[in-house]
Amino acid sequence: MSTAPQLNGWTHIYSGKVRDLYVPAGPDAAQDRVLVVASDRISAYDHVLSSTIPDKGRILTQLSLWWFDQLGNVPNHVISADEGVPAEVAGRAMICKKLEMYPVEAIARGYLTGSGLAEYRQSQTVCDVPLPAGLVDGSRIEPAIFTPSAKAEVGEHDENINYDAVVAAVGAETAAQIRELTLEIYTTAEAIARDRGIILADTKVEFGLEPATGLVTLGDEVLTPDSSRFWDASLYEPGKAQPSFDKQYVRDWLTSAESGWDKAADTPPPALPADVIERTRARYVEAYERLTGKTFV
Repeated sequence: MSTAPQLNGWTHIYSGKVRDLYVPAGPDAAQDRVLVVASDRISAYDHVLSSTIPDKGRILTQLSLWWFDQLGNVPNHVISADEGVPAEVAGRAMICKKLEMYPVEAIARGYLTGSGLAEYRQSQTVCDVPLPAGLVDGSRIEPAIFTPSAKAEVGEHDENINYDAVVAAVGAETAAQIRELTLEIYTTAEAIARDRGIILADTKVEFGLEPATGLVTLGDEVLTPDSSRFWDASLYEPGKAQPSFDKQYVRDWLTSAESGWDKAADTPPPALPADVIERTRARYVEAYERLTGKTFV
């Protein structure tokens, strides 16, 4: 796995599956900000792969910045994406407010799939939210629902939780704000994506407290193929799994006979073939260009 780059004026403090986090270096440096760098790393099945996807970090960062602009009513953590950003990571890094992050993955679902579908088939609920009978893989859920999960360590599965668990973790007032903001983000983005021929099935966002203002503030990234399921509306067909604008090529290859990898084993996945890397990059670029209307360069 590639290591986080050394950056003049910044100290590396943490690496997640995809992002590297830095704080200003030196005893007199501002302590109210962090540098968030999106790498080209890609993860699948709770493993960070040895292969990288060229330009993925830039695509995710530029798409997040575009979405932050579309969500003008939701406070976010971005200070700057250009001024002060080291040249080595320009285009794939943001200087952000240092938030006190809440231990909750805030998820909104407008369509039934993934872990939500698995729970629905057992209990006709998702995160204890009751749903109508007769829904299938890909069914629309109206209105969208808030289905949080507890944050897991790198390499572990996030665990779906109910709303009461969010209240227990952050308090009733903050829990209500997180739920309201998450559903507002989803509803706004779902309409924008739909106008561009893309279905936003679900999305995961993260919030933190901004100490200076006391506001519940949107952090991390937002509405990229890494944190959201985007489907091509022209191919949408409830009752089966929908092809998505994300790591589908990677997941499909890893679980194919060609890869020779056993998902159930404790061994890391093999390196990806060049064609899978290129097709995955093209899919990320297509998502960026269709959503924003801009050409990725």
